[in-house]
Amino acid sequence: MTKDLEELLNREAARYNSPDFISADPVQFPRMFSGQRDIEIASLLASTIAWGNRTMICRSANKMFGLMDWQPYNYVMDAGYEELPEGNIHRTFFNRNLKHYLRGLRVIYEKYGTLENFARACGAADAEAPSWHLAEAINGALADANGGCADCRCLPLGLDKSALKRFNMALRWLVRDDGIVDMGVWKALKPSQLFIPLDVHVGNVSRGLGLLDRKQNDRRAVEELTATLRTLRPADPVVYDFALFGIGIDSKKKD
Repeated sequence: MTKDLEELLNREAARYNSPDFISADPVQFPRMFSGQRDIEIASLLASTIAWGNRTMICRSANKMFGLMDWQPYNYVMDAGYEELPEGNIHRTFFNRNLKHYLRGLRVIYEKYGTLENFARACGAADAEAPSWHLAEAINGALADANGGCADCRCLPLGLDKSALKRFNMALRWLVRDDGIVDMGVWKALKPSQLFIPLDVHVGNVSRGLGLLDRKQNDRRAVEELTATLRTLRPADPVVYDFALFGIGIDSKKKD
């Protein structure tokens, strides 16, 4: 890690971790709510459909939360989703996938009150990899609520290999607490326990900067990259998600 590279990452993280980032990003949706349970549900759902063009993602999220009359928690607990007709939410995420997810969340909220309490109860904070541990527990709850059936459109199932990009992004929103973009409503996990949300673009940028050697964008790559970023900020490694995103955007502009 050269001094120049460290300065670049810190500069770009500060530039993109700003209020201006919010309006074009899916993080705007959980930020529309004030109650913790609404924020949790909105974070999970908005991140679940966060692949592809950001404008399209936000358009789809707007439609999805409109189906709920902008009351995610009440919609979950009233089981309003059971009345949804066949339809599409975003790309390959359909109403039937949303139903699957919300059935499981309803069971979680009935028993634990908040998703944060569920994270505590399943031992996520004590796990070596909290996000994968929590995702496995949520997958179990979703399957139990849906007659034993799993649904990879909600959360990935091959957790030993999955980068868990979208779920790691949701946890960034819920846990990071610098009061700028991310909301930091959870205390069950610490920012130091988070992992970088890794997709193709972040992986390519990281390799180009010499931060990541592994060629696959998988769990091992996430662990490798996050370990490198922890050498810069052990207490808050995923702040550099903003930097890697920004450097990638700047590279596209140059192309």
